[in-house]
Order: sequence, then structure tokens, then C-alpha cells
Amino acid sequence: MSRAPRARVFEPFGNGRFSLYFSGQVISNTGTWFQNLALSLVILDATGSAQALSGVTIAQFLPLLVLSVPAGRLADRVRPRTILLVTSLASAAVVAGLALATTAAEPSIVAIYGLVAALGTVHAFERVAAQAIIFEIVGPESLGRAVSLSTIALASARSIGPGLAGIAFQALGSTACMLINSASFLLVFASIVAIRPSRLFPRPRRADRPGRGIRPAFFTRELVTLLVVNALIALLALNLMLVLTSTVSLTFAGDATAVGATHTLNALGAIVGGILAAGRERVSVRSLILACTGLGAALLLNAAAPTLAILLALGPLLGLGVGYYQGILHAAAQLSVAPDQIGRTMSLVTLGNYGMVPFGALLMGWVIDAQGGRVALTIGGLAALACAAFVAVRLPRRTG
Repeated sequence: MSRAPRARVFEPFGNGRFSLYFSGQVISNTGTWFQNLALSLVILDATGSAQALSGVTIAQFLPLLVLSVPAGRLADRVRPRTILLVTSLASAAVVAGLALATTAAEPSIVAIYGLVAALGTVHAFERVAAQAIIFEIVGPESLGRAVSLSTIALASARSIGPGLAGIAFQALGSTACMLINSASFLLVFASIVAIRPSRLFPRPRRADRPGRGIRPAFFTRELVTLLVVNALIALLALNLMLVLTSTVSLTFAGDATAVGATHTLNALGAIVGGILAAGRERVSVRSLILACTGLGAALLLNAAAPTLAILLALGPLLGLGVGYYQGILHAAAQLSVAPDQIGRTMSLVTLGNYGMVPFGALLMGWVIDAQGGRVALTIGGLAALACAAFVAVRLPRRTG
């Protein structure tokens, strides 16, 4: 398959609106790492249990399981820009509440779970709108590359966020990490305000049929295949915040700096993976065969790491697999449907990608407590390889 010229890979950045959007996503995701790393270490310090840590993940992502589809419908009816303005302010307020909760000498785990669940409710609408707005920012011609490049925002944040968060946690404590994240959402609000509505591409819309929901024709064989793969990998392979943090902390007795370094090295590879995904001239659901194979192989190699040093050395390879998989997945999802269905499509992707996380966290937390982090990584690797085989069998070669 032919590759795009190198200059075209970064073509969306020639659009100032996309650069603003991308910068806001990097800021937001960087701040989120401050929060997530601090909360993970607070919970582990208080309980010493990966199962208890999984409770944070469940509280964070369970609302996405319930609300992703309504969020998609909303994103197809209301301008995503408007949704993002509301969610960024709401997120700042909730995270400020988390900062207050962590000031206690013995933080209430129940209160933390409740605030994290409130933040997850806001994020159910934010994550879908953040995907739906990409078409309106760049238009149909650059959509595939822009979607793949947008996944690099997460990886870029992971490349700097965990390391900075580890330093901030050691020097300033958990409350300061929460306040930094709260401030990051205010910066996101400013970046969205700067994207003027008059400069956005309108999405073609077709009148919805009252009471009919998503049209049956919407669920093509390709899209159903993508959604199944997305859900299985999210369930079994992508609980990396939980799995890697627990593996470093519990299996290898690493400190906060080691946890941050692990995620940073992983993220550096993810940036490269996202760029490789954006460099594909054509992306289809069948492209997931290579993406899932690479992810599975990387997970199995990390599972075999006998020491923390080797796990760190393999971190960029795992990141490469994750970044390429995410870039291909999101591009294939948006390119496989009409523009007026992007919000609903991405709500279903979000439902699988994040809605399965609570169940995966519960399962992986139990696996880690019973058998260790290496077994959890092995399960993820085998699941990814099985998904590659599933796509190869289900979709004829001519669609690739």
C-alpha cells in the first residue's frame, strides 16, 4: 500500500484551528496525567491493593458506558464546540473538588470515587464532542490524517505528563497535582473559545426518523467488526494506566519517578505510532490486522521483561503498538460513515474504548493481585493477536 508524502502527514497543522484544537488536547491530557498518577499513588499508599486502584478506573469510566450513546446523539445535534466549552468548565470545577478531597490526612476513598464518577460523567460528553469536532475543523479532505494525528495529542501528553507528574507529586504532593489539572481545563476552554464558529466546516445533516434511533444500514459489516475489536482490546489490553503502574509499583517495587518514566517511554513510542498511522494514504477497517498484530507482539514482549530496566527499555515499543493501533482505529471509524453519523459512530467507539474499561480494570486488578502484572500483559497480548485473526477472517481481502 502506498504511503503519503512526508509533508502531507502533517498537513492538518497548516490549519490554525486544528493547531489550536491539538494544543488544547495536549494541555488537557497532560493535566489528566497529573491527576491520574497522583490518585493512583494515593490509593495504592492507602490500601496497597490493585483492586482498590481499579475502583478509580471503574468510577471514571462507568459513566461513559452509560452515557456515550446519548452523548453521540447530542454531538450530532449540537455544535461540538458548544459542548466542549461547557465540559471544560465543568471538568475544572470537579477536579478542584478532588484537590480539596486530597487535602485530608486520610482521604476518603468513597469521596474520591464519587468525584471521579462525576468527572467521568462530564467526560462522556467531552470525548465524543472532541472527536466529532475534527470534521468541522479540517473538512472531509484532511479528515483521515487529522484524526490519526489527534491521537498523538494523547501520546504527546503521555511523553511529558507522567514524568512531570512524578516530580510534582514528590515535591508538591497530590493536591497540587489536582490543581494543575483543574487549571489545564481552563486553558482548554480558552483554546476552544479561540476557534471561531464561522470558520468551521458544517457537517451535512439528514433528518432523523423520530423514534427509529440509529438506522439499521449504519451497522455495516466493517463497522461492526471495528466495534467488536475495539471493545475486546479495551477490555483486555489497554488498561495500561492500571497494569503498568501496578507492575512497576507492586512487581518491581518502583517509586513515583519510575512509574512516570515507564509511561513517558511508552508515550514516546506512541507518538511515532500515531505518525505512522497518519502517513497511510488509505485506511480501512482491514488495516486493523497489522495494528492488532503489532500491539499484541509488543504486549507479549513487555510481559516477558524480567526486570524493571528491561521493562523501561521495551516501553517505546509498546507505545508504538498502542499509538499505531489507536490512530488506525479512529481514522477507520470516521472514514467508514457519512459525516452526519460521525457523532454517533464515535459515541460507539467511545463506548467500547472507554465503556469497557471499568470491567477490564476489575478483571485486570484481580489478575494482578492474584498473578502479577506480567500475566495481565500476556492476556492483553493474546487478545490483540486474536483480534487480528478475527478481522482477517471476517473481512475479505479486497476491502483492505
